[in-house]
Amino acid sequence: MYIVIIGAGSIGSNLIDLAVRDGNDVVVIESDEGRANDVASEYDCLVLNADATNHDTLRDASIDRADAVISTTDIDAVNIMVMLLAQEHDVPNLVSVVHDPENLPVFEKIGVNLIENPQRLIADYLYHSVRYPSVSDFIDLDEETELVELTVTEGAPMDGQRLETAIETGSLPDGCLVVALKRGDEIRAPRGDTTIRAGDQVTVFTDDTALADAVAAFTDDHS
Repeated sequence: MYIVIIGAGSIGSNLIDLAVRDGNDVVVIESDEGRANDVASEYDCLVLNADATNHDTLRDASIDRADAVISTTDIDAVNIMVMLLAQEHDVPNLVSVVHDPENLPVFEKIGVNLIENPQRLIADYLYHSVRYPSVSDFIDLDEETELVELTVTEGAPMDGQRLETAIETGSLPDGCLVVALKRGDEIRAPRGDTTIRAGDQVTVFTDDTALADAVAAFTDDHS
């Protein structure tokens, strides 16, 4: 993919690292000279030390070739302007961080894929890491539900349980659904007759009220 990334701050720099390492053609636009020089010295990508809200800058970035433009600056007004300009160039995939929830309607009208309040996302992740140390990853689906990834520990309530039996006995809490299971290198969609074993990596759909019980069902984490 040909990706134009706006901003090389804390969010942008991590995104640049991921995109470059994954073999994409990456162009970075960063207005701060020091940050721009740091990225240029570390990564094999084109870096423009310029204003991304300027049409000429976007032309220099060959925005007409772009498969995606991702704006990561900490100023919503800049992100909005970048998205509007990218839209004029018919970029098929527009992505932006949004810091102020009051600005969400503007981004939505543009048709942007949103990363809302990244600072809150980081805070949520850090809190989950402390509150539920056995959760290796999680995704908030909305304000009440999420997906969590867990590794089943030996002796946990779900260790050795068939899913259909676990539902009947209540070992699997209400509001929980196992949507994926990884055993070794094999990933499968679990069925009622699937037996959960220690060492399995499971992805569980759960509502917030059942989260603690779900974690306790698959691990020895009884926080």
